[in-house]
Amino acid sequence: MLLELVDVHRSYQIGESTVNALRGVSLTIERGEFVAIMGASGSGKSSLMQILGLLDTPDKGEYLILGNNVNTLSEDEQAGLRNNVAGFVFQQFHLLKRMTIVDNVRLPHIYSGLKGDFRKEAIACLKMVGLDQRMDHTPNQLSGGEQQRVAIARALIRDPLIIFADEPTGNLDTKNSLEIMKILQGLHEKGKTVIMVTHEHDIAAYADRILTMRDGVIISDERKPGVEPVSAAGEIAFETHMSRKVSLWQDGRFRGFLAQAFQSILANKMRTFLSVLGIFVGVASVIAMMALGEGAKAAMQEQLKSMGSNMLSIRGGSAKIRGASQGAGAVARFTFIDVTDIASLRTVVKNASGVVNGAGRIVYGNKNWSSTLTGVGFDYGTMRSSVPTVGRWFTNEEIQAREKVAIIGVTVVKELFANSNPIGKTVKINRINFKVIGIAPAKGFSGPQDEDDVVIIPVTTAMYRVLGKDYLSGIFVEVTSPTLIEQAKSAISELIRKRHHLKADDDSFNIRDMTEIQQMLSSTTQTMSLLLGSIAAISLVVGGIGIMNIMLVSVTERTREIGLRKAIGARRSDIMLQFLVESVGMTISGGLIGVIAGIGVSLMLAYFAGWAVKTSLVSVVLATAFSALIGIFFGLWPARKAAALKPVEALRYE
Repeated sequence: MLLELVDVHRSYQIGESTVNALRGVSLTIERGEFVAIMGASGSGKSSLMQILGLLDTPDKGEYLILGNNVNTLSEDEQAGLRNNVAGFVFQQFHLLKRMTIVDNVRLPHIYSGLKGDFRKEAIACLKMVGLDQRMDHTPNQLSGGEQQRVAIARALIRDPLIIFADEPTGNLDTKNSLEIMKILQGLHEKGKTVIMVTHEHDIAAYADRILTMRDGVIISDERKPGVEPVSAAGEIAFETHMSRKVSLWQDGRFRGFLAQAFQSILANKMRTFLSVLGIFVGVASVIAMMALGEGAKAAMQEQLKSMGSNMLSIRGGSAKIRGASQGAGAVARFTFIDVTDIASLRTVVKNASGVVNGAGRIVYGNKNWSSTLTGVGFDYGTMRSSVPTVGRWFTNEEIQAREKVAIIGVTVVKELFANSNPIGKTVKINRINFKVIGIAPAKGFSGPQDEDDVVIIPVTTAMYRVLGKDYLSGIFVEVTSPTLIEQAKSAISELIRKRHHLKADDDSFNIRDMTEIQQMLSSTTQTMSLLLGSIAAISLVVGGIGIMNIMLVSVTERTREIGLRKAIGARRSDIMLQFLVESVGMTISGGLIGVIAGIGVSLMLAYFAGWAVKTSLVSVVLATAFSALIGIFFGLWPARKAAALKPVEALRYE
């Protein structure tokens, strides 16, 4: 016994009405039979065919294939059984128009779990129906009869036990109808079991057995006299036709899904372009914004290096109200003795250097420029990363002898010397001749202040020859270790109060921790980078929503295609994965293009706008991975919606 129905009932809900399509149908079909099911519209013949073909399940009763009750199988197990046992020929052909006919024919093999491209097998099936010369044509290039022959070839590719033909000649003229029926008759003569639904008596005449239905019951079961089923030798084990439980990665399904997704993406180029555009803009924005953030961070780090590491700045006056001394009313005046005493705190202090600040008018030839004048000690160069790369730093002897030598910033060089080399030239600083011995390293802007608009001279020269001061403007101290900064501040504060006879609450001086400024700037830069990246990521999410909308539209448009795929053996997971592959494929494509565009935009900003940019590998990997996650996240709902469709409902969708 091949097929057996026992008291099968099936009803449908249409609006508020219940339609009883099958009312206790019992039926047996042997191997090798050619059965035609006839009846008027609404008689239940299509419902009977759908249950026999495992496209639908009965509400009540049993359905046995080779003696096994298939109603107890899961949806995926039934899909595997359809792929191995059944071959479907539909009235509407259900060919995928974006594929060639050879690809349409080999479609069931994607869900078989077998490796290989099966092109040769597909060509052999096309040859059986007389279409091997047109295998690279698309369905739109074929007549109705030729398309139905392609559908028959597709039904044969898995060498099924049963051919289910639902109105196979319903959309064909008489000539093509006869050709199709000859093919089905030939398959029957070779031992195939053929079950056909038709409303035409001359088509039903090809069958050896005719079932007539009315109002959901079989009213007649007629066999041609003297005709016996064409039996095939040997028993068939039901288990051999069950789907193999093989990992997706071990069989050939995933490779097939990739090819199918690629074909689907290319079939709707404009829609795909609009979908990819959102991801492309999002990823490009993320790359560009993160490059800007990283560039700003790198530029800030360069500025932080110029401040020196583990630095303390000691200044006279209160730190509370813009350096103005409150309380005692006096401002501490620092001298070289203070510098020496602070430098002697070797357990916590690595270097100390006094500085004097003022304004200077620099003249060279017929050009002049006003700049910041800074007098510094010998250790200041290494402490503040100010040792020239062009020229040299002061010597101790030059500082002690109050030599008139100067190191100038790149802004001063640009304004006074243009493209000429200033080393060895003589300039006037506040009407005093100075010899230029070096160019200070470029440091850029620190807020509104140009750190390169500076003239550095020996501290003794500044105090006694240029500015006429007998005290220091401040002292820079380099602490031996970041962990000792608080200890150093306490020790220095105690030393200054003791030397200057200050009370504990006297705020006539302040000590600023430069590392606090560094941390603040670093934190600000990092926050800005995250902010820029987050803003750009929003566009990625918007692009993802666009992908989801497109995929939902695609699911609706391709409902009948989904029904076909399920009919030929696609499991829920297969449909879901196929739509996910399409979604992720579009987002990753957009992501990769976006990476290239983002890097290009970053380079353009650096070249034309002069902004500091730095494209990191982390941002590229992050943006690409995020685009893939967007594809999975926003493609999951449409994929689940597609996978949840029932084969029979999807095939009926208009």
